Amino acid sequence: MAPRLTLLATLGTATAALGACTPGGEVPEERGREAVYEGISTILLDDDLVSLNVAMRGATDRSDVEAYGRCAVAQYALDQGYGFARQVRTIVRKEGQSWYGDAVYLISKTLPEGLRTIDAEVAVTECVELGIPTV
Repeated sequence: MAPRLTLLATLGTATAALGACTPGGEVPEERGREAVYEGISTILLDDDLVSLNVAMRGATDRSDVEAYGRCAVAQYALDQGYGFARQVRTIVRKEGQSWYGDAVYLISKTLPEGLRTIDAEVAVTECVELGIPTV
């Protein structure tokens, strides 16, 4: 999982660099805005299945919202005594300047099968480094 969050940070940096190359007069609406994380709500759907809703402003795209959800579920998994999570699905929508994420994750004590797995300890550490809240 570490490479994914590292990739996310790299892509964010690359996106910011490309944004600086915008032709004169075209300034992206989101450029220069700092992300504002507006909260997380968690609903336990089953013993190992959790739904998270996140809200934020200043996201550059859906990947920022997805990262916020990953950070939230990583901390939740640790708080519940689990070490891993696997993304089941994420729905992201934008309304005006606000972004919303609705995600479902499977949490487990061992690394689950699948491509979108999260090592909770590693993810929380990376989230802190990136300035993304986990609670």
